Amino acid sequence: MASRPAAVGAAPPVGGTAAEGRPAGASRRAEERAAAADGRNGAVTAVRVPPLVEPGPPLTRDEVERYSRHLLLPALGRDGQRRLRAARVCVIGAGGLGAPVLLYLAAAGVGRLGIVDFDDVAVSNLQRQVVHGRSDVGRPKLDSARDAVLAVDPDLDVVLHDVRLTRETVDDVLRGYDLVVDGTDNFATRYLVNDSCVRLGLAEVWGSVLRFDAQVSVFWGRPPASSGVPPVQLRDLFPSPPPAGSVPSCGEAGVLGALCGQVGTVMATEAVKLITGAGEPLLGRVLVLDGLAARWSEVRLQGGGRAADDAVLAEDDALAEDAVLAEDAVLAEDAVFAEDAVPADARPADDALHVDQAVPTLSPRELADALAGVGAGEVAGEGRDPGLVVVDVREPEEREIVVIAGSRSVPLARILTGEALPELPRDRRLVLYCRSGARSERAARALAAAGFTQVAHLAGGVLAWVDAVEPSAARY
Repeated sequence: MASRPAAVGAAPPVGGTAAEGRPAGASRRAEERAAAADGRNGAVTAVRVPPLVEPGPPLTRDEVERYSRHLLLPALGRDGQRRLRAARVCVIGAGGLGAPVLLYLAAAGVGRLGIVDFDDVAVSNLQRQVVHGRSDVGRPKLDSARDAVLAVDPDLDVVLHDVRLTRETVDDVLRGYDLVVDGTDNFATRYLVNDSCVRLGLAEVWGSVLRFDAQVSVFWGRPPASSGVPPVQLRDLFPSPPPAGSVPSCGEAGVLGALCGQVGTVMATEAVKLITGAGEPLLGRVLVLDGLAARWSEVRLQGGGRAADDAVLAEDDALAEDAVLAEDAVLAEDAVFAEDAVPADARPADDALHVDQAVPTLSPRELADALAGVGAGEVAGEGRDPGLVVVDVREPEEREIVVIAGSRSVPLARILTGEALPELPRDRRLVLYCRSGARSERAARALAAAGFTQVAHLAGGVLAWVDAVEPSAARY
């Protein structure tokens, strides 16, 4: 798969750009700059777009009072507010980006808000997903998002879509809306939504965040021929999803909660502009935010009119099978990895563990039993079974949240490059773990390829360990 710039949303790749100061962030930032390089060499040409929605019925006296601050704006005015009241907007994801978008579109008076999500509220969501509160933990996000929106305006028409988006379902969900706002954080769903919007001729507001970085843009891959609007879509920015595991998720890399508010309100503003025809939307432009430097920059995006051909769609299907809307999804949980980053002597031999072979696993309870009775005087990472060594392949920051006592810290990247191989005993049984099992499986394969013969990993990762063995420990 060709390399591509980072996205904004999960944050790096079109879904986001990784945090500054980390290898992942640096490379994705470099890719982004390269992809948009020629936009920096010339003036960015703004595009005016005709209103997406015709004005609805005249405003009532109560509506005039409620939206009076909008009516005072020459670019919006009474007709603009009538367009908002008649608008039908579908927001994909009720998470970090979807939350502020929903609140501000409800406050703006958008008549119908569709919400797509099938996840439940978790405690870790509350740091950034402002439509959910402590009492909502465990509830479907759709329900708490609906309650938050109706608390702003009980007269809004809220449509809930409790569905996993697939190539078979996405068109039916989006058909009938005037505009789509993509607040998801995984690549499979992003591309499903983009391709559906192109097929249906819908405009799309897109954004992504990760760590301290973000991107926002507007796509319209198939505008009406009479509109004079040049087509541009996600695949013009990133032709296809990045390789699985090449970009960390928010659950692994973290995200500044307030940054979601910054980006979500920009996305809501773009939605209002598109609905009413006010100003110049971010069509053909990508707004890039470096939160640590408090700096916004803009790059030009040239539409190529490319379609999602069968070859690309077939390639994307592998990701689409695992598409989810949960902001803490583990689809992109693995650390940055490229096959050519693994030394030649760490590549699989003929008798090594191949990709299609199962990696041995231990359940949390099996590992707990093996570690039972570990004493303070024993070697760190080793239990009473002298042949057992537990290895944590997560990043050091993750160990600050939860850790299996006595485990050794050996980040995945150090295993993949071969740097850590001399530190690991070849005559002992190694049990690897990560957050959910994806990275530890990758590490186990790399060690097997390098000649380690007694390698297993913890099924379900430390999250499964917390559920089964240590329920008082924190989840993330």
